[in-house]
Amino acid sequence: MSHNTVHTEEFRIEGEKLIAKIRELIHEGNIRRIIIKDKEGKTLMEIPMTFGVVGALLAPQLAAIGAIAALLSEATVVVEKSNPN
Repeated sequence: MSHNTVHTEEFRIEGEKLIAKIRELIHEGNIRRIIIKDKEGKTLMEIPMTFGVVGALLAPQLAAIGAIAALLSEATVVVEKSNPN
């Protein structure tokens, strides 16, 4: 029987580099959820990633991330990744 394990990674990045980092993470694959937090740790946005969510379906989220990035000097990106055992 195979089970998926989930682990998280956190990245602190400058607000202006937020979109580029999100796109990089999406292309890596195996991502279940992306959470964007401000420098105080308050969650600003959660993006659940499901299989088949690509391209035009991500456009509204990326536009929202761009607006958030314009307001932040620093952000924390929390990534939940799924690893099959």
